[in-house]
Amino acid sequence: MSLAVVYSRANIGIDAPLIRVEVHLSNGLPGFSIVGMPETAVKESKERVRSALLNTNLDFPDKKITVNLAPADLPKSGGRYDLAIATGILVASGQLPGEKLTGLELLGELALGGEVRGIVAVIPAVLSASQAARACIVPSENADEAGMTGCANIWSASHLLEVVAFLSGKTELARVKQSVIEKLNHDMDMSDVVGQHVALRAVKVAAAGGHNVLMTGPPGTGKTMLAMRMRTILPELNKQQALEIASVRSIAGTPLNTKTWKLPPFRAPHHTASAVAMVGGGSALKVGEITMAHNGVLFLDELPEFNPKVLDVLREPMESGEIAISRANYQVILPARFQMIAAMNPCPCGFQGDPQKACRCTAEQVRKYQTRISGPLLDRIDIHIQIPRLSREDSEQLLFKEKVSGERSDDVRSQVSKARQVQFKRAGKCNAELNQREIREVCRLKQEDERYLKSAVQQLHLSIRSFYRILKMARTVADLDSARDIGRVHLQEAMGYRCQGEMK
Repeated sequence: MSLAVVYSRANIGIDAPLIRVEVHLSNGLPGFSIVGMPETAVKESKERVRSALLNTNLDFPDKKITVNLAPADLPKSGGRYDLAIATGILVASGQLPGEKLTGLELLGELALGGEVRGIVAVIPAVLSASQAARACIVPSENADEAGMTGCANIWSASHLLEVVAFLSGKTELARVKQSVIEKLNHDMDMSDVVGQHVALRAVKVAAAGGHNVLMTGPPGTGKTMLAMRMRTILPELNKQQALEIASVRSIAGTPLNTKTWKLPPFRAPHHTASAVAMVGGGSALKVGEITMAHNGVLFLDELPEFNPKVLDVLREPMESGEIAISRANYQVILPARFQMIAAMNPCPCGFQGDPQKACRCTAEQVRKYQTRISGPLLDRIDIHIQIPRLSREDSEQLLFKEKVSGERSDDVRSQVSKARQVQFKRAGKCNAELNQREIREVCRLKQEDERYLKSAVQQLHLSIRSFYRILKMARTVADLDSARDIGRVHLQEAMGYRCQGEMK
């Protein structure tokens, strides 16, 4: 009787718990069984492994084969264990030496001809293997993706025979190289926006502090244009943030472009998206839009057109920065620290308050339209700004200029990056993520400014959450102005952004 142990990794959300693939060969009637809570795709591994061994002229043992995927109480899914199972059979049957397996983890699905196919969620597995001080063999299809981690001792293989030759000491596998990051030239720029200086300033403040924004105005005033250019002024992610995003995209099966993987994500789901599409879940775990937007921007255009129940599921993750999904067969916690940018018209026809076109909506229609967005959700949006239509004179003056003199995205990004560096040096996070204790420490006011703010809170009937969000925005405005302390002018600007939503 022979026993072999091969290490692999499962896929549970963004976690990759260790799996011990234990292969036991014994005398008796020939058979092949897999135990340890395997799902259908894992059970079907028997046929893939058998055919791969036979088609590569390797011996398939004429014995009773038992494969245990430990721990037994952890559900296993997908074809990611094929390579480990095949290797375990070869070692247990004496066709391969097993000395290298102690410090090695294997990932990959096998084709019937022995080719090693790519898998999902390779980045969390490689990171976990590196933390456990083990090397890793991944499919060649996943080599670029695995190279994002920067981990050492990662090899790639495109065929089972390559792995056999490597474990036999005959040849070396190709080492995975670290991905090269290239600078991306955006096809849009913040200087494209005509006029709207107040909105441009608000977007700059939002980018600097990671604040949520709601833009309200008639059609064609530049709301979507501003939101789409938000990505051009955000600084590159640090390595930890980039790896979190790469892990998310890896488990979603949509790998990033390895040349631009440090750019913040930008997601813009359609207003017909369901709650599951937004937060994730399903019978087989699917990553939602808020997780795909982790460390980046979630843009919700035509906000009142979204189902109110879908919008309300965003409230908890907007506060906690994560989403806990509990289903009958799994419980996972996914990251969801996103910056929400939303846009809406003031009424169903879009022209309420427009000086150039009359509104056709009744008061009841406007009320129903605006109340589709719940008060608790609006309370979690820091910046509320009105985007008015430009006057005819201003439009003609600006549109017919050969060159618009607005700030370019590169210049704005430089200011935003400088402000964020101050914030991370001070608290290790953006101002929008500060908790109440941290707010009291870094957002201190002079006594006269504190009395001024308390008086405004009472007169405008602002919530306690609004009070703290005003302080965080004032701190961001001060950081943009390179000010050490929050002054009255910073406080007034922050209140202006907040109070437009309270007085709406």
